[in-house]
Amino acid sequence: MAEILLHTQLRRLRLSGMLETVEVRLRQAGDERWGYSDFLERLLNDESDARDQQQLAKRLQRANLHPDKTIEHFDFSFNPQINRGLILELSTCQFVARHAPVLIVGPTGTGNPQPGHYPDWHIWMPK
Repeated sequence: MAEILLHTQLRRLRLSGMLETVEVRLRQAGDERWGYSDFLERLLNDESDARDQQQLAKRLQRANLHPDKTIEHFDFSFNPQINRGLILELSTCQFVARHAPVLIVGPTGTGNPQPGHYPDWHIWMPK
């Protein structure tokens, strides 16, 4: 009965991160004899982590970035004139650390911004 009330309250308060992990945390707390503050701290961390993941997913969606598009999947064969080494170097974003400007130009309709749609996700993902 108490668990049903707990789930109802977590849903009502929109604490989906806690709702997803409360069963596991209750079991762990009993098995490992956590104190109340340890149990609450871990549940709050679960909620915080879930919200961080949701915010990141929303930001990526709004930015129209696609995690499945990486530089490893970029098709260099469609235009052999593309300087593969230069594109791979740019994908490391070393120019940011060096404070160097980057300008990609070319005739319209040739796909010149295409490499910009293939970010290296390890650069953008929070640690």
